[in-house]
Amino acid sequence: MKKMLVSLLLALGLMATAQTSATEMDKDAMEMDKEMMQQMVQYSIQKWKIEDGVSVQDAVDSMQLRANLLNFMMVADLPLSEQVKALGEEDVPYMRILAFCDALIANEMVKFDIIFSGFLPCRIAVVEDENGDGWITTMNMDMMLHAVDLTPELEPLAVRVRDVIYEIVEAGRTGDF
Repeated sequence: MKKMLVSLLLALGLMATAQTSATEMDKDAMEMDKEMMQQMVQYSIQKWKIEDGVSVQDAVDSMQLRANLLNFMMVADLPLSEQVKALGEEDVPYMRILAFCDALIANEMVKFDIIFSGFLPCRIAVVEDENGDGWITTMNMDMMLHAVDLTPELEPLAVRVRDVIYEIVEAGRTGDF
């Protein structure tokens, strides 16, 4: 498992720093082992089941409140299931993406390496599965922390972002106001 994770992190690093066109990158990606690519995707996202008795709306409300208490600005709210319904689809499971950011930390991270701009803002999705169970997903923040050599000044900022995002997720998962 450790060897697989090291390979995954190496592959992510190579993909992130490649200075090639999108077409060349697509060609390189297709040549990569499909199983490894699937594992990369699985490791890059974390998911949590929302506790029984906590509605998806309660989860969203809890996350918005917690982010506010932690001085993390909600910079986007994408009610995707509502948009799909507006386009005429019926029986659409709940799907909403919330985006949070600390602009000062984001600025420092992007100044360090422009690649971080592709991860901004921090997104948290709230979705319902086919059984009506609520789930919260977000990027695996630990993987990002360990895949990049940050300066001693930036590392605590990155750890703060990780901790705040996970605290926001936990508030949503439990419905804790």
